[in-house]
Amino acid sequence: MESRLKVLGHPLHPMLVMFPVGLLVTAVLFDLVDTVGGPDFLGEVAYWNITVGLIGGLLAAAAGTFDLLAIPSATRAKRVALTHAAANLAVILLFAAIWVVRLNADSRAAGGALIAIEVVALAILGVSAWLGGELVDRLGVGVDRDAGLDAPSSLRPAAATQRIGEMQ
Repeated sequence: MESRLKVLGHPLHPMLVMFPVGLLVTAVLFDLVDTVGGPDFLGEVAYWNITVGLIGGLLAAAAGTFDLLAIPSATRAKRVALTHAAANLAVILLFAAIWVVRLNADSRAAGGALIAIEVVALAILGVSAWLGGELVDRLGVGVDRDAGLDAPSSLRPAAATQRIGEMQ
């Protein structure tokens, strides 16, 4: 099933996912280092990573919704995609709750309870990432129907690619 939302021939959702994942993982690492005695500014940096990670996560979710809605009902892909979406929603909600708690706090640093929630959210994110890989690598969701080891560049229009193939 080919992705419905593309930029220069490539699905947008996978392009947007890497930023929130990286930012949220880094935020938790910074919070852990801050908690065990690292530099004081790491709690503030972690807070801003969460802020930008949430914005990126919402953008990735919007792009992913296009592909989710295109998956046929009553298929394994639809069940996996709905579980993937629900897990990502849980991650966004957990980090949003953490963000709200830290928003007006005297210190933007996370304490033990918030870090525990962050770790749970990352565990859910790990499961969701695996489900996303299952969708693409195993079930072919978002994969161009003309994909293959010798597929032409996605920047070439289909008609030009066909003419080149006929000339060879």
